[in-house]
Amino acid sequence: MTSNVRALAAQVLTPLLQNKGSLNTQLPAIERRCPEKDRALLRELCYGTMRHHPQLNCIIKLLQNRAFKFRDIDIKAIVLLGLYQLQHTRIPAHAAISESVEACRDLDKEWAGKVVNAILRRFQREQEELIDSLSDNESYQFNHPEWMIAKLKNNWPDHWQQILKANNEQAPLTLRINALKTDRERYLTQLEPIVDAEKTEFSPTGIRLSTSLNIESLPGYEEGAFSVQDEAAQLSAQLLDLQAGQTVLDACAAPGGKLCHLLESEPALASVDAVELEERRAGRIEENLERLDLDANVIIADASHQEWWDGTLYDRILLDAPCSATGVIRRNPDIKYLRQGEDIHETSKLQLSILENCWSMLKPGGKLLYATCSIFPQENERQIKRFIAQTDNVTEIKIDAPWGIAREHGRQLFPQINRHDGFYYALLEKQSKLTKTATLPPLAAVKG
Repeated sequence: MTSNVRALAAQVLTPLLQNKGSLNTQLPAIERRCPEKDRALLRELCYGTMRHHPQLNCIIKLLQNRAFKFRDIDIKAIVLLGLYQLQHTRIPAHAAISESVEACRDLDKEWAGKVVNAILRRFQREQEELIDSLSDNESYQFNHPEWMIAKLKNNWPDHWQQILKANNEQAPLTLRINALKTDRERYLTQLEPIVDAEKTEFSPTGIRLSTSLNIESLPGYEEGAFSVQDEAAQLSAQLLDLQAGQTVLDACAAPGGKLCHLLESEPALASVDAVELEERRAGRIEENLERLDLDANVIIADASHQEWWDGTLYDRILLDAPCSATGVIRRNPDIKYLRQGEDIHETSKLQLSILENCWSMLKPGGKLLYATCSIFPQENERQIKRFIAQTDNVTEIKIDAPWGIAREHGRQLFPQINRHDGFYYALLEKQSKLTKTATLPPLAAVKG
């Protein structure tokens, strides 16, 4: 078992480069094998390399004589990791190169050490000229895959560069205060001696920290005083307008952040069902509910089908639909590599299937909040437009709010540097017959 951090990082990235898994699924097991003192470096190497993968891959193409064979993708991972260290970290060049060569031995590919050494030393010598030669390469310039850049240009001609820039930055650490345990003012006072923090602008329960740290070390973690949740995701509870005695469905609930926020926002709900397809992810919901001392009925099932449903109609439904997750790339930088343009079409079909199924479970007069962490209209406003066009008993409640931008249907948030993620919301009300569009009262921004 190797303790070489670069070799361990290569073992995390190799499945990703073979289109298997993600950082979220591959890193935890490898992290447990890493000496505790090196775990922060391991995460930095893995996340940093995938954050800059489009640029690093452009450089590799200039440096290598032939593409790496599939069986040697682990060596490509070593080169990517080495280039990331040379270009984006303060690790001394000699250490980055020598440790990368040593990692080849730890991967039982000692022969590859010479290849890795030659590529990295050539980059070290010719870095300026190589980067100059990529000045007209948009994938290098914007650090995104070409298909994504083209799609954003087409979808958001006035915003695409802002989106790409925000995607390349690290996201802030944002907390959601559990209103059943504490309040924002009190918790900010508790944080004062530990870390600089500020209120979020649009969520009345949000606190944004100035730096990332171990959340388990913060006061009240074990007691459930807070959860980690981006500000954009915190808006869902406010939009659903929950009332005591209502029945609620969270249709795609894992990992349970929005579900727990609903329960914190209105503790007198009659019942709450949380549906999740994957047993592993459903376990995350149970863990969050337990830590926060909350209760919901967690159901492992497919939200696009009804085998699990007992026929009782819901007053409120939250549908946080499966999507490309392109609004949270800065938190999951491997999305740049793992997503392909054709994925959007398949995802949109699944979204519509779940939306139609959930709509049949909603009471007349009930509300459904459609949400995604995507910035592509195909998964968002166009999906809602299509659903409204084919559904007779639906009215859209227009969201008048100080965040995001109003669209023909719903409201779109883009990722903001040092602020919220990209997100989309649309609020629908079920009618017994077709009625005109309603308007939601303005949601006042929380200031001060």
